Amino acid sequence: MPANRRFRRVVRIGPVQVATYNGSRGREKHTAACTAPRCGFSTDYDSRAAAELAARTHRCRVR
Repeated sequence: MPANRRFRRVVRIGPVQVATYNGSRGREKHTAACTAPRCGFSTDYDSRAAAELAARTHRCRVR
């Protein structure tokens, strides 16, 4: 399966993946998304530091 080239600098922090991509109007955006089953946590941020902080402090409610 080929790599998705839309996302750059993908880092995994626990169950959460943090990645950088070009958003609307060519602006650089950052996302944090949990990969745990049935979690559903996914948010976009303007700064990489905010996305990584969200990844470090995320706690899944699903068991």
